Amino acid sequence: MHVRMNCLLRSPVFGGVLLGVATLVLLPRPAAAFDLFGLFGSEEEPPAPSATALPYSLRFTGTDDSDILRALQDTSTLYRLRQEAPPDGEGLVRRAEADLRRLTDVLSGYGYYQGTVSIRIDGVPVGGEASLVAAARVAENARARTLVPVKIAVDLGPAYTLRTVRVLDPRGRPFSEEVLPERFTRTGDDVPARSATVLAREAKIVDRFRALGHPFAKAVTRDPVVDDAAHVMDVTFTIDPGPMAGLGEVSVKATDGIDPAVIRSFIYSEPGDPYSPKAVSDIRRSVARIEGLGAVRVREGESLDAQGNLPIFVEVSERERNLIGVSARYSTVDGPGVRAYYANRNLWGGGETLRLDADIYYLGLGYDPFATQRKLAGIDTTGLGGRLSATFVKPALGGTRNDLLANLFVTREVQQSYFVDAAGASVAVRHRFSDTFSAQIGLDGQVGRSKDAIGTVDYRLIGVPLSVTYDSTDSLLDPTEGFRVIASAVPYPGFLGSDPGIFVAKAQGSTYYALDDEAKYVLAGRVGFGSVSGARLDEIPDNFRFFAGGGGSVRGFAFRTLGPRGPFNLPIGGRSLLEASIEARIKITDTIGIVPFFDAGTAFASTLPDFDERIRKAAGIGLRYYTGIGPIRADLAFPLDRIKGNRELPAALYISLGQAF
Repeated sequence: MHVRMNCLLRSPVFGGVLLGVATLVLLPRPAAAFDLFGLFGSEEEPPAPSATALPYSLRFTGTDDSDILRALQDTSTLYRLRQEAPPDGEGLVRRAEADLRRLTDVLSGYGYYQGTVSIRIDGVPVGGEASLVAAARVAENARARTLVPVKIAVDLGPAYTLRTVRVLDPRGRPFSEEVLPERFTRTGDDVPARSATVLAREAKIVDRFRALGHPFAKAVTRDPVVDDAAHVMDVTFTIDPGPMAGLGEVSVKATDGIDPAVIRSFIYSEPGDPYSPKAVSDIRRSVARIEGLGAVRVREGESLDAQGNLPIFVEVSERERNLIGVSARYSTVDGPGVRAYYANRNLWGGGETLRLDADIYYLGLGYDPFATQRKLAGIDTTGLGGRLSATFVKPALGGTRNDLLANLFVTREVQQSYFVDAAGASVAVRHRFSDTFSAQIGLDGQVGRSKDAIGTVDYRLIGVPLSVTYDSTDSLLDPTEGFRVIASAVPYPGFLGSDPGIFVAKAQGSTYYALDDEAKYVLAGRVGFGSVSGARLDEIPDNFRFFAGGGGSVRGFAFRTLGPRGPFNLPIGGRSLLEASIEARIKITDTIGIVPFFDAGTAFASTLPDFDERIRKAAGIGLRYYTGIGPIRADLAFPLDRIKGNRELPAALYISLGQAF
């Protein structure tokens, strides 16, 4: 037998289950009588027998599926009002009668189109006027004596699957494979014929047309046909793509505390650019990069303009200007650290940010395999290091896409094999070509003293840093697609007063690829390179040399200890660096994930990587707890080839917020 349902929106099958889902979200869960947090599923006791009301006990039978049971409970009047006893038997019967009309719709919504529901009140079935009178009478017999036993028996019947999905235009013609690839209509033997499944498939098809530049694409009709003999459903969607459009003018509405010109400088679309939901989302994402903004709402127009483009409306509000933050970190190898900061995120109403940072760390509480060697080399340090810095950013200079950046710092950098006392200042201009690509040029000056096993270097450096950044990833702390590239070149020439005169080049790239639509399986890879030239190794300050090892490098090895060795077997750093990492980020649940990883890398004495030197490798396993801010990372890393003569730990634990790269 075939049954045709002409409109799913009006169909009791689909309307009923949608109501059930909405109720599941909005209604509070029942309180637990003896379980404060509801962890053991205990239910609140029903009211006691009374002479003025008919409290009842309720039991569901016939299904062990927790999702179906919850949907039945959320739809059932008997269940939802079980703490509010009806005054008489007729009131109880009316509740049961209402449930009979709706609970079978829940089963249909879950793909059980031959499912049935029966309700008995103290053994008397509810159904038909005669039985209603009998059920009300037997319920009255319990008044003031006991709870009325009510049983809802469910017979699911066979589960139906989705056999075919067809998509037609308003004239009844199918769309081409180029417009609608076969993956949008593909079904399998195990696709359930549930209302949620059908509606999700419809939404996916409509989103496809919107992504092709049709902002008003919509489903005109939804025509499901159920075959009771084969226990399958065939669905035909009629989709009206609507007109193709481009992006129109972007109107900006801002509060008095924000200069609209600053906001406009972060909008990179131009009228006539192709429309897509991603293009609209990119506008919101780029505007949200302005630190002084709180809420950012991007709204699409309801009709096209005279040029056939879709107007876009951006509404923003200012967030709290002053911000104070504290963070902590710990590594069993690198020791503990604490960072505090103060930030004003809209200093003069133009999105300017002023940030003051203080970072203090102590290597003495980590595993310190070089303590004896440092003393022998005369490197006397308490292990306490830190950095104070002030950073100022003025975005959108004169309403352009140019940003001014300035920084001052003073630091004592203490590492396993050296320490550096330094101070410096820099100023730069950054040009944003797009939301993903920017370039920067500036002036940098530093003075300081570094000391390690091969001597002391007093330095004065004045340079012109150049850098480019490209970032097409979808998240800062937990990317699942796209790639990042950061490259910089900084000449510190002698004719500007630098001593020593050196040239520093760095580059790092990472890429991310999701293996499935929900990004539960993500492959991530990273490569890093560095080189410093123009001076001998012993003339270059330690903080400008390259070291590998640590939580953001080759995990498992102590921070900044991989590379050339000097007197007393102490790391002295190199003039070049090469390192790489690969991870498989696997989500087990929505909040828990595991990450097996492999790292490799080292620093080299030469100005370019010399592959005759041994590249160190490490492997490990990570645990991720996903929060609304980002994943909390715990990585356990194991060095695969320990350095001969080193007293290294067999494993290292790293804990921080965000992915490793």
